[in-house]
Amino acid sequence: MSDLLFRPATELAELVRSGELSARELVQASLDRIDALDPELNAFVDVFHDDALAAADAVVPGDERPFAGVPIAIKNNRAIAGRRLTFGAELFGDWEAPYDHNVVRRFKEAGFVIVGTTTLPEWGILPWTNTKRFGPTRNPWDPARTSGGSSGGSATAVAAGMVPIAHGNDGGGSTRIPAACCGLVGLKPQRNRISFAPEITESFLAVDGVLSRTIEDTARALDLLAGYEPGDGSWAPPPAEPFASAAAGEPGALRVAVATNPPVDAPVDPARADAARDAGRLLESLGHHVEEAEVPWRDDTLLEAFTALFAPLVMLQVAFGRILTGREPTEEQMEPVSWALWQLVNRMSSLDTHLAGARMQLFARGLVGWMSQYDLVVAPSLAEPPLLLDEVDWRTDDAMGLFVRSAAFTPYTAVANVTGQPAISLPLAEHEGLPVGVQLFGRPAQEGQLLAVSAQLEAARPWAQRRPELAAR
Repeated sequence: MSDLLFRPATELAELVRSGELSARELVQASLDRIDALDPELNAFVDVFHDDALAAADAVVPGDERPFAGVPIAIKNNRAIAGRRLTFGAELFGDWEAPYDHNVVRRFKEAGFVIVGTTTLPEWGILPWTNTKRFGPTRNPWDPARTSGGSSGGSATAVAAGMVPIAHGNDGGGSTRIPAACCGLVGLKPQRNRISFAPEITESFLAVDGVLSRTIEDTARALDLLAGYEPGDGSWAPPPAEPFASAAAGEPGALRVAVATNPPVDAPVDPARADAARDAGRLLESLGHHVEEAEVPWRDDTLLEAFTALFAPLVMLQVAFGRILTGREPTEEQMEPVSWALWQLVNRMSSLDTHLAGARMQLFARGLVGWMSQYDLVVAPSLAEPPLLLDEVDWRTDDAMGLFVRSAAFTPYTAVANVTGQPAISLPLAEHEGLPVGVQLFGRPAQEGQLLAVSAQLEAARPWAQRRPELAAR
């Protein structure tokens, strides 16, 4: 049964639907894997043993819901009715949400069985998951290393075969970074493709999604999650066809740029750059027109402007926690980086935030305009291998220095959050026993084309059966 959870969620759903496998057997296998591996890997905040089995027992053969009986984990920054919502932070305590977030409701309606919630860095700030409250989450490929962040717990859970698919979200790379660290597929959809209901009406940077092993699972999950909810302030234009249909089609001959120059001043590990160039050669062999290019995204003021926009958006969660719990943020309660950003935001004026937003919008217009000469831009997902957890402990005397360090690890990802365009990390390579992710930037609102070319790469260089040694247990 340990191999079962490495099969695609779409395939598992069909086994349950046909009666070849019961939902209880599948969910029990997931819970058994979690019980066996999570004490070492620390991917879960809470596991819902009894409720998950009860939900599984309600699924019968012939259930037409697309993912009936398939176990899934939810990142612990989205509300599940009756379950604690922590954001990885002490400030939230054990506050229980009285409602389901939109993505949770849609997962449930599709028949997924939620087996638990996964870890994230405090408030989802850093690109590694190692918190004061819950401790370090470990990478199944090398437990001394990070599984990335902020969807690090979800990535560990999928990579270790605890669940076949897991929820994540991405405000600066938080789905693509852990996908690259753990050898998974991580898509950041178009801005406002997925609603934040019933909470905020929109976000300039963040969007929800999943971590999975296959393009088909990613595309079918996007079909479930995408779409308007009443009260949304804005939303992405509906696709011409379902994303799963687009992913199964031919992308046509695309114009592709391969770029390895980073948007910020950061050294790039040669293995990451080589993987991007190799992806370009593979695309050329598949009939696409490929050229190397230097993308004009380097701006020495970019990190400062991004921080001035990112910090207030993240710290809204702290304010949310203060309202819900009645507890005031204190230096003792918060990690040094969180406290430093909270102090920074309290010194900022509303004009500072609006100017940062305008600065980012001008940057985005120029970059998307330059990218419009291509259908696809290929770049590294990360600038370095998954970092050793000892190198990035939350305990630090230089909080903003640690925050800047995070940008050197992930210089390529936040660009797509600023432009809003879809981007995906694919596990196309390995180096010294660790996965190496390659990132593809698609045209605005064209996830279908991005998924189609990703499926083409998946067929040419299959990755779904690659597993860490730990997964053999």
